[in-house]
Amino acid sequence: MSAKTLQFPSSQTIVSTATSVAASAMIIRSLAREYLPRDLQHYIYFKLQKLFASFSSEFVLIVDEYEGLGNNPLFQALELYLRPQIHSNTRIFRVIMPKKENKISVVMEKNQEIIERFNGVELRWKLVSKNIRSKYIEAPGSDYYHSTEKSQIRYYELRFNTRHKNMVLSEYLPYIMEQAKDLKEERKTPKLFTMKSERAHYRRRRPEMWQSVNLDHPATFDTLAMDLEAKQGIMEDLDRFVQRKDFYRKVGKAWKRGYLLFGPPGTGKSSLIGAMANYLNFDVYDLELTSVRRNSDLRKLLISTGNRSILVVEDIDCSIDLQNRLKKANKPKVSRHPLNDQDPKVTLSGVLNFIDGLWSSCGDERIIVFTTNHRDRLDPALLRPGRMDVHIHMSYCSPSGFRILASNYLGITEHPLFIEVERLMKITNVTPAEVGEELLKNQDSELALKSLIHFLLHKSAQTHEPESVTHI
Repeated sequence: MSAKTLQFPSSQTIVSTATSVAASAMIIRSLAREYLPRDLQHYIYFKLQKLFASFSSEFVLIVDEYEGLGNNPLFQALELYLRPQIHSNTRIFRVIMPKKENKISVVMEKNQEIIERFNGVELRWKLVSKNIRSKYIEAPGSDYYHSTEKSQIRYYELRFNTRHKNMVLSEYLPYIMEQAKDLKEERKTPKLFTMKSERAHYRRRRPEMWQSVNLDHPATFDTLAMDLEAKQGIMEDLDRFVQRKDFYRKVGKAWKRGYLLFGPPGTGKSSLIGAMANYLNFDVYDLELTSVRRNSDLRKLLISTGNRSILVVEDIDCSIDLQNRLKKANKPKVSRHPLNDQDPKVTLSGVLNFIDGLWSSCGDERIIVFTTNHRDRLDPALLRPGRMDVHIHMSYCSPSGFRILASNYLGITEHPLFIEVERLMKITNVTPAEVGEELLKNQDSELALKSLIHFLLHKSAQTHEPESVTHI
């Protein structure tokens, strides 16, 4: 019995067949895109994907950048956790060096894959970024309008064997959250956030309301030209606030604290905010109410702020019309043409709801700081406890404040001319900013103090009768 000879197709035949199949697939794909409705295309794609997935043992988790109205905490944790994961299998990384930092950071580039092992299980991460054309984008202060700009969606994709699903959900992802929390505390540099321009808001599928730089403010409570007792009281209040999470929950209050800093310009209100941020290691969000068009935008900005942060509204009496309604009620109204009505759309009730309404509870460990040069101009509704809990008067420079400035600028704690400086300060209204400017004029301590005394004499002569002074 003769053995049958098996005839295998030649390589040329295999290549020719594969080419024909690929060409047929491309034609079918082109015809489908041309003639099939988009909804039907998606349906067929979904069914085919589901069919192929049924033969695969791979499980896929998607972590979107946004969840609901706010950021997805797991996505933010992954940005921290995967940043130092440099593996030989990944060929492309993005290298950055943030402003005011001397350390280079390596971050994951979009559409690149990182492979790591956890409890002996292989896990494959990929940062996916897609540009999509936005059909409609909401513009602040107006209805929807047609846009041809592209927006971006980002998400992390995790692939692993399906039999490890329970371990990944119950152990691996909580582990990432804890690691990210530790990394954030170790490496955190306070950041200063400012509002993005309206156009920049809507370049993404979900608009980002803030942009940031590293906050490198030099102010500390040691360098502030304030009375020691006042500084100690502020630090104790801050310590008490950050340690009372359970207490706030117990009494049914949102974990937040409101401060009002009031006083003349140049008395150190901004420096105090910088010192608070450095003391607590909190981020700072600088909110310009004049750039907010309506109450709903104000709520979006609040939701977009992170926990452990300070939200600052400077010169609130000048930002929008929040002055005392009782005083304004007696003023005659000026008739205006409706087309010329330029009243702000951010209202007092919107600001009040922003401070202590339901929306204010969408976050933890937040401090809201308002500053003003004229506390008496503010509506009493803004000043009550629960909205502005602590009122801090930033007054003119005192003798004790001067000694701190002399130590900061000149490096001295005692000098014979201190007596004359302190005497003049008791009868002259001078701000810490003015004193600091005079001390900057000369590196020699005696010449600098003499310059300050002449400045105080001149300022005192403008508001008082000539005083008897010590000649120098």
